[in-house]
Amino acid sequence: MTDSTNSRKRVPPERHRGAVTLRREAMPLSTADEKLLDSHHRGEWKTKDAWRALRILSEFVEGFDTLADLPPAVSVFGSARSAPDSPECVLAADLGAALAEAGYAVITGGGPGVMEAANRGATEAGGMSVGLGIELPFEQGLNGWVDIGIDFRYFFVRKTMFVKYAQAFVVLPGGFGTLDELFEAITLVQTRKVTRFPVILIGTEYWSGLLDWIKGRLLVDGKVNQADLDLIMLTDDVQEAVRFIVDADVALAENGIR
Repeated sequence: MTDSTNSRKRVPPERHRGAVTLRREAMPLSTADEKLLDSHHRGEWKTKDAWRALRILSEFVEGFDTLADLPPAVSVFGSARSAPDSPECVLAADLGAALAEAGYAVITGGGPGVMEAANRGATEAGGMSVGLGIELPFEQGLNGWVDIGIDFRYFFVRKTMFVKYAQAFVVLPGGFGTLDELFEAITLVQTRKVTRFPVILIGTEYWSGLLDWIKGRLLVDGKVNQADLDLIMLTDDVQEAVRFIVDADVALAENGIR
């Protein structure tokens, strides 16, 4: 096979925008979220936002229709930048397997790093592995361990799917995106926008500093109370995390909530 043949078969960088795949010059410089939230082009609000509302609605319909038949599931979050042999990826793979063995589907953002490790663990253990992707300027694409994958344009639609179909959130070491999902989950439970469900941090060394700051600053200043902190479990033990999720499910079922 010649070099020119190899060159022709090489897949170029691409951007996924819902069902659409864009490559080369067709790749846009901005994302759908950026266009929706941009306040610098007010002239477009009257002409384009109404049509965007239909596209947003279609994403909700696609997500609801695709995920409605999922078994009980757990959403797992963590860094896309973690190396496959990093401690958090090893933990994520073990977690995915343990959740699958306990009868849960595993939902991630569908990207690389911790997300891919959790999807891989679930798939190799015979469980259902779900990836909810998002359009980003630096395209990641869904990892190869995802059984059901959906690419979203809008972060808020994707976040709804993470919460709606999860019995619990498990959060491994990650960056801003991981922190965003963590605090959104805690806020939804705290304000009773969702039925109380476990929010578990795995990685005591990684998360202890954050929890110490919350206790030493927010709690002391009265910005949160102890009951808010009780929403969070911190552990290094995957089996303990899964038992906590199972026990919470049993308790809710006994109270007629699930």
